[in-house]
Amino acid sequence: MLMLLGMAGMAVAQNNTNSPYTRYGYGQLVDQGPANSKGMGGIAYGVRDKNHVNFVNPASYSAVDSLTFIFDGGVSLQNTNFSNGTLKTNAKNSSFDYVSMLFRAAPWCGISLGVLPYSNVGYGMTGTLENSGNADNSAQVTYAGDGGLHQAYIGASFKLFKDFSVGANISYLWGDIIHMRGETYPSDASVFPLTIQNTMTVRSYKLDIGAQYTFNVGKKHAVTLGAVFTPGHDLSNSIEILTQTGNSTTGSTTSTRDSVATSGLAATWGAGLTYVYDGRLTVGVDGMVQQWDDVSFMNNADAFSKRMKVAVGAEYQPNPLGRNYFSVVKYRVGGYFTKPYYKVGGVRAANEYGITAGLALPIPRTRSLLNLSAQYVCTKGKVASFLDERTLRLCIGLTFNERWFFKRKVD
Repeated sequence: MLMLLGMAGMAVAQNNTNSPYTRYGYGQLVDQGPANSKGMGGIAYGVRDKNHVNFVNPASYSAVDSLTFIFDGGVSLQNTNFSNGTLKTNAKNSSFDYVSMLFRAAPWCGISLGVLPYSNVGYGMTGTLENSGNADNSAQVTYAGDGGLHQAYIGASFKLFKDFSVGANISYLWGDIIHMRGETYPSDASVFPLTIQNTMTVRSYKLDIGAQYTFNVGKKHAVTLGAVFTPGHDLSNSIEILTQTGNSTTGSTTSTRDSVATSGLAATWGAGLTYVYDGRLTVGVDGMVQQWDDVSFMNNADAFSKRMKVAVGAEYQPNPLGRNYFSVVKYRVGGYFTKPYYKVGGVRAANEYGITAGLALPIPRTRSLLNLSAQYVCTKGKVASFLDERTLRLCIGLTFNERWFFKRKVD
């Protein structure tokens, strides 16, 4: 079993992750969210903020004002410690988080476009496969993986009533996921090495449908209820398996392609409730369920567990009109708990929890923001022999908020 293999040979790959859990399924599913969400535990379904692009709930786009064009992007740096109870190792990575834009097309309509990752695969491990009949003929086994899925979306939001909006994102989902397994026999030159490479290519779509309703109580209190539904469906994908025995000069290579291997995208249900006081304090809670247990992966109908997440978060700005710089800074904090979809040996592989904190720093003489957040994430294996991961992640986002759509007067 993978989690029992030694991790001494883990390489620091040029990828967004080094987690051995990404050997399963589509890899590590990205907790998508804009910069303000990352500092608040990931809450987004009920967040309605005219200064950020909340692509998690497309119904939020109609909150943008008529004079604003927003361009938003983010990257992350992370340091992860891995342990299986016996061995420990460390990996450092950087990743692209998202790039998006938002503008108003009409008083009742907002439009957004963007590109963001959907999943990441990246790992490298070595171990020894003992031969019970001949200990001197043991194999050195190498596992490696790379790739992931990405999505490019365009979305629109429509304000149907004063406090009620609906919206949708349609995304092009694409990517290649490569898994490789190699065997060598250092003690027996007569046994050729074996390499098997499995490449999954995805070209499909993803649809997100959202709604938000805001209850205003007086002038200073507002509660927003948000919900998002993503329909599940079979993905357009192909599988190519390349098997090489020996090397390029002494061995042989065979290749097989299966264009009908069934793999699915899970249906997702998400809902959130957010309370805003006087435009200065935001407190929210989100819940999400992804029905991965109802889909197949490479013709395996029992590949995944149901994925669930609960998140809470808050943001506070002391005085939006204050003259002191620190009074206009936005301070964020949050936390979440997740049951990932990984399944190893027929059982759920791990639980995950994280705590977050962040700042939104106004850029002087502009309406733009520098968003910084730190996340501490712990992935705890459900079985003692499974892997534990502890990640410290720094997220850096830049939100350009410019007034583009207004008439300039010339004296």
